[in-house]
Amino acid sequence: PAPAASELPTPPVESSQNTEGNKELLLLLSGNITFTAKVAGESLLKKPSVKWFKGKWMDLASKVGKHLQLHDSYDRNNKVYTFEMEIIEANMTFAGGYRCEVSTKDKFDSSNFNLTWHSNILISFCRGDGKTESQPEVDVWEILRKAPPSEYEKIAFQYGITDLRGMLKRLKRIKKEEKKSTAFLKKLDPAYQVDKGQKIKLVVEVANPDADVKWLKNGQEIQVSGRYIFEAVGNKRILTINHCSLADDAAYECVVGEEKSFTELFVKEPPILITHPLEDQMVMVGERVEFECEVSEEGATVKWEKDGVELTREETFKYRFKKDGKKQYLIINESTKEDSGHYTVKTNGGVSVAELIVQEKKLEVYQSIADLTVKARDQAVFKCEVSDENVKGIWLKNGKEVVPDERIKISHIGRIHKLTIEDVTPGDEADYSFIPQGFAYNLSAKLQFLEVKIDFVPREEPPKIHLDCLGQSPDTIVVVAGNKLRLDVPISGDPTPTVIWQKVNKSEGRVRVEKHEDHCVFIIEGAEKEDEGVYRVIVKNPVGEDKADITVKVIDVPDPPEAPKISNIGEDYCTVQWQPPKYDGGQPVLGYILERKKKKSYRWMRLNFDLLKELTYEAKRMIEGVVYEMRIYAVNSIGMSRPSPASQPFMPIAPPSEPTHFTVEDVSDSTVALKWRPPERIGAGGLDGYIVEYCKEGSTEWIPALPGLTERTSALIKDLVTGDKLNFRIKAINLAGESGAAIIKEPITVQEILQRPKIWLPRHLRQTLVKKVGETINIVIPFQGKPRPKIIWTKDGQSLDAKDVGIRNSNTDTILFIRKAELHHSGAYEVTLQIENMTDKQRFVHVSSADKPGPPQNIKLTDVWGFNAALEWTPPQDDGNAQILGYTVQKADKKTMEWYTVFDHYRRTNCVVSELIMGNEYFFRVFSENLCGLSETAATTKNPAYIQKTGTTYKPPCYKEHDFSEPPKFTHPLVNRSVIAGYNTTLSCAVRGIPKPKIYWYKNKVDLSGDAKYRMFSKQGVLTLEIRKPTPFDGGFYTCKAVNECGEAEIECRLDYPSAPFWGTADWALLPPPAGWQGTPAPCGSHPAPGAARFVPTKTWGHVRRGERGKNSTIPRSRGQTRRREMAAHQPSPFPRRAEARRHGPRPGPARPLAKLEAGGASKCCCLPHAEVAVLKAVGFRVFFANKNMLFSS
Repeated sequence: PAPAASELPTPPVESSQNTEGNKELLLLLSGNITFTAKVAGESLLKKPSVKWFKGKWMDLASKVGKHLQLHDSYDRNNKVYTFEMEIIEANMTFAGGYRCEVSTKDKFDSSNFNLTWHSNILISFCRGDGKTESQPEVDVWEILRKAPPSEYEKIAFQYGITDLRGMLKRLKRIKKEEKKSTAFLKKLDPAYQVDKGQKIKLVVEVANPDADVKWLKNGQEIQVSGRYIFEAVGNKRILTINHCSLADDAAYECVVGEEKSFTELFVKEPPILITHPLEDQMVMVGERVEFECEVSEEGATVKWEKDGVELTREETFKYRFKKDGKKQYLIINESTKEDSGHYTVKTNGGVSVAELIVQEKKLEVYQSIADLTVKARDQAVFKCEVSDENVKGIWLKNGKEVVPDERIKISHIGRIHKLTIEDVTPGDEADYSFIPQGFAYNLSAKLQFLEVKIDFVPREEPPKIHLDCLGQSPDTIVVVAGNKLRLDVPISGDPTPTVIWQKVNKSEGRVRVEKHEDHCVFIIEGAEKEDEGVYRVIVKNPVGEDKADITVKVIDVPDPPEAPKISNIGEDYCTVQWQPPKYDGGQPVLGYILERKKKKSYRWMRLNFDLLKELTYEAKRMIEGVVYEMRIYAVNSIGMSRPSPASQPFMPIAPPSEPTHFTVEDVSDSTVALKWRPPERIGAGGLDGYIVEYCKEGSTEWIPALPGLTERTSALIKDLVTGDKLNFRIKAINLAGESGAAIIKEPITVQEILQRPKIWLPRHLRQTLVKKVGETINIVIPFQGKPRPKIIWTKDGQSLDAKDVGIRNSNTDTILFIRKAELHHSGAYEVTLQIENMTDKQRFVHVSSADKPGPPQNIKLTDVWGFNAALEWTPPQDDGNAQILGYTVQKADKKTMEWYTVFDHYRRTNCVVSELIMGNEYFFRVFSENLCGLSETAATTKNPAYIQKTGTTYKPPCYKEHDFSEPPKFTHPLVNRSVIAGYNTTLSCAVRGIPKPKIYWYKNKVDLSGDAKYRMFSKQGVLTLEIRKPTPFDGGFYTCKAVNECGEAEIECRLDYPSAPFWGTADWALLPPPAGWQGTPAPCGSHPAPGAARFVPTKTWGHVRRGERGKNSTIPRSRGQTRRREMAAHQPSPFPRRAEARRHGPRPGPARPLAKLEAGGASKCCCLPHAEVAVLKAVGFRVFFANKNMLFSS
């Protein structure tokens, strides 16, 4: 993001500022300001998170309200995210520093900007309407600040200022702000932020180290306690607050004398998680609604929203918020239709959403009461079934409420209401009604009393069944399952006939028959589906017989349908399909009721209020990413079936967006390599893979390029025809389907692109690679070249053994792999790339395999005296192909033979072991050590060293006193080596000699003692010369010289630098001295004795044929050189021109005096510094040295 501000208009016009590049915004009187941050979203997989800060820590997201608004948007065409911070009716309090931070999973960026209160507020104090066009462009504040008080009125009159007093008050406040603190060197920051439970330190620096400070919290002095700790460290004064709580969120002051430093501390609570989410609810109008969730911390603060609008305490007349430990409740006492919607509970660590559906009270009558015709002393039962089992009601008889008694009973079981009348009498014949409470329903039926009159005819009459007299169809009788079927069949006949009931085609039935003189009763208790069928009644007497068939049909609620199927799943919708129930209960299905629930919930929510007539339904208003289940009920005129099994769990998801950054990575004669990035929006359904297709140019048929889906973000399309022009496209696939296609704009020609072979040698392989024996060697060499080059590996010019060394090649690199390094793997490796007649060769790796060294040789006990023993040994025969770093010396008492280390990393080949115990015998052993570690075995002394006890009589033999003096001798030589530019290098050797020799270092026979570039070390006989950051001029021959009373010794090595010239040791020429000179030759590099010849700058002698000292000179000139040149200008030259310092071979050019020799004392001239001589030689000059007798050439 790049926040900035454009020019502000003249007030009082409102200003809307887009931040595009500046870092400071000048704020005028009033108006609105908008800061805009634009983030490029091409490489982002999802929307970045943005935070706005004021000062150092104040998060402005918590300040959003009337005067501050935050907005964001996304431009899909340009793929740019836009984030805005709008300050409404800005005033002086908004001035200060601001910061915008943008972050994603692996990227971060920020931008700082300032909002400054404009100093030109002169119009507030001027005459007129505030127009300032005629005012001169001067800073009146600056004029007042510099003017004496006596000039204030004159300035006010001159610039038309009427409110001079107000300006002076502001000016006084500005001056106070500009006053520099004398008590504080560093004040507190404007604000601090700390997590709850953490520790924070408030630090100030005072000018006086002995000053006393006071710390105040909200104006009250803080006392020392376990949570508040005061510290004074030098000029610093520290207040430490341990275990910060919300009570520590306050304003703090540090007081020194009369000066104060202010700050604010913001205590940030840890994220509060929602451990038990909200559940969807469906209620009736007027019912109580209670949303419940559980959070991770007791008493946590949560925010409730309805459809994105926050529910505040101002609406307590409707909403009630409740906390009970970790549980949070939102209660709606009397719900209305307007309360339907999505309710959200938010914490700083989670969000939970649930849906509330409020439906109007609508009562459905599943079974109404029916008219009854009964006989005297029979039972009459009125029954009805409604949809709500909680609905109560009253029974009326001819408009008056029925009062239950012993004969009349009223019952309410679930959804079924019954009125039962026992021993019916003629007075019970009336109109009966049932009225549900709270609903405008009236269910009515009529009770008819049947009075049977039989006239006695004293004559024989054949039996007769009188079904028609009941007013019912003789064919079919319908009964609701579970109800009692009672059918009175009047019969006649004289004598009284016998009655026989049979169920056709079945031998048994659950029929109970009661026989009376003039009728028979057909009873089925609790009718079931199995009771359906044709029942036959036969009446007989001596005169004859009669029979009739009665069909009984039992109707019931439908069977539950099968589990519904879910299809066409979208972002917040799906299509539900189902099949009718196998058994409709004997009545046509009137419709269906659909319910859904979240998978982890137990509460089902009804989706439709009216019965669904179709077998499909589109369910909406679901939350993406939440798993749901569906079930269905079938409804007929009898009632509602049991619920169907739940559907398969499903998740509302949407297809992903198209993949991004779809490009061609490589092309060959038969393959095309493609790569892309995942879609910007994947959704809750995840990503199953990608499908890649291609078609030929001019064709519309897209052919799959890969079998099935690929989960990778790259693909190699093979077996293509050379020369074809192909278009490629890619789609992302998830459970919801395919995304849009990402297409490469131009067709791709399948043809190899020739590229020269080139080896990219890694930096770490440009020097010797050292590996221990047994370690793995894995060398990766990247390269480029098309088509794929031929790769050849060699070692020391010989081909590699495939059984010993593994080679793996790819299109972009080659790998040399050795599972276990051995000593014979050491050597120089070379790799060669070849494409047709083009090659590239790189001799790159010098592999050195190192192993542990062998033990030292020839260890012996040279002397024992007092409490000491002297040992001596020689280096090991096998150094393990690595430099010996030192030795480890151990001792063991002969009694216990437990070994203890005396010396480790010891560099010499002899030592003296001290502090031995008298009367004991000791064995000694020595291990050698290199970079691989200690040797496997040690060299052990054959004979023990016996330490004599004191007090024993011992007469030592008379020996001639041994002279331990010895001339210097180098025990470890200097080794020739090469250096790398930019890295320090060292030269090491070891010397011994008694007395301790004095050490001199030379480079090309020039003494290095006074050169600051070189450091010399001497430790226990090990001599080290360190060369700091060597350059090409540091190449040459280095000599170490050791001198003592007994003699001297020197050793030499060669230091190679790739571009440095090399100097031989015999680069000296002896020339005859000039006439009149006397004395002994002095070697180059030594200090001449008093009276010896010296180089002195002069204007009259000698010339340099190359490089006059000037802007191109390589020889630095010091102040001492300039002084010597001036002194030499007045002295005669005793040497001819042959003593000039000249370049090898003639070179024309202007001559300039360089130096001369003079046989004077040290008080008259100075020696030429060795550093200058070294520089002259390094750039190719020959330098001559001379004394009274001889002239030397270097």
